[in-house]
Amino acid sequence: MLQRPIARTSCGCEVRGGSCVIAPLYHKGKQSGPPSLTRGAPVRYSYATHLECSVSAQTYDIAKLHGLSAANKPLLARYDLDALRRTVSREEIAARPPGLWRWRELLPVAEPAHIVSLGEVETPLVSLSNSRRPAGFMPPMVKDEARLPTGSFKARGLCVAVSMAKAHGVRRIAIPTNGNAGAALAAYAARAGIEAYCFCPDDTPEINLGEIALQGATVWRVNGLINDCARLVEAGRAQFGWFDMSTLKEPYRIEGKKTMGLELAVQMDWRLPDVVFYPTGGGTGLIGMWKAWQELLTLGWISGPLPRLIAVQSSGCAPIVRAFDAGADAATPWENAGTIAAGIRVPAALGDFLILRALRDSGGCALAVPDSDIESARQHVGSRDGLLLSPEGAATYAAYLQAAASGKVRAGERVVLFNCASGLKYPMPAVTQHMDVHRPFPDGIR
Repeated sequence: MLQRPIARTSCGCEVRGGSCVIAPLYHKGKQSGPPSLTRGAPVRYSYATHLECSVSAQTYDIAKLHGLSAANKPLLARYDLDALRRTVSREEIAARPPGLWRWRELLPVAEPAHIVSLGEVETPLVSLSNSRRPAGFMPPMVKDEARLPTGSFKARGLCVAVSMAKAHGVRRIAIPTNGNAGAALAAYAARAGIEAYCFCPDDTPEINLGEIALQGATVWRVNGLINDCARLVEAGRAQFGWFDMSTLKEPYRIEGKKTMGLELAVQMDWRLPDVVFYPTGGGTGLIGMWKAWQELLTLGWISGPLPRLIAVQSSGCAPIVRAFDAGADAATPWENAGTIAAGIRVPAALGDFLILRALRDSGGCALAVPDSDIESARQHVGSRDGLLLSPEGAATYAAYLQAAASGKVRAGERVVLFNCASGLKYPMPAVTQHMDVHRPFPDGIR
């Protein structure tokens, strides 16, 4: 019998086969810098120890499969950061090949054999040096998540979540998706040999539906929005025996998404940006980055102040903006949600209270931008800086201009915008100019 080839993760390990407690006090001692390492201390692949309810702080066994907590709230993975800071340094992390799995000690996968990988790269920071900005302002940088497998940042969360599902012996996974999460699930589930089922709103772009189907998942159009799709996933769980991998209904997509915050730290020489604009629907990545920075603080690998987080939504679906402006701790569902930025068309987010807590703890805010500004931003950045943004990514640039004009961002501050997916996945402007090969350039080039 032929042996399966040996693959290697980005950290060089062999892989065979295919109120809120988001920031607990892990360590109360001095945190002025990385401690010296303890010689001979055992080094573990992962330092994850348990899961914790994001509201009650009740703990759960990480060796068992879990969805929500008994309080029906998201679970968060916790780590033995005291042990980690004694055995691994930030310099050791930075010296590893770049990629998601360089952060293995801060991820929950305990055995490298359980990793399901498609080559998760470290995404670049691209300066918008030619795009419009106020006088005296530094060019904002785009963290371009389009470079990841399946072309979006959903690969981060689904890579780790499917790896943990594989570790727990899950055979079927279902997910509600506006497109990109379904594509990522389909790809990683195919890699792991797990059945995938995706429920998409009726107006999901054809290219998203096609890539989900091409990667072997079963995909349905649903005559509703993402929350309607989520209800179908929940309704079918008992009947069909699938694991519900909806946003924040399991604990590990956050862990994959938090690597965005970890990457920013190492890319910026452990000095984080002043402001981060993040397109916010379910908010997994925003919550995950804030969690990552709390962990890095506890390890002593960074020092404050932390970035101000700005959640960006469309004015056609802005429940987090409305709740933030009202001073509320939770958001009420948005009625008649509609926007061209489908990835942030989430009328009700399960983790709303965690998003709002992170925004306030960081000194940030939430902003809504109209679809007309999103379209203009996408066209402007594409034509000036050659970066093809998704509508959600373009929303962050539109929000940046709004924030700069209102004083929420100041001259001299370092700003990072998140482009969450490749613009190739979305409708493009129609080309209307034609030329007759027999009569070229009749009016010259205009």
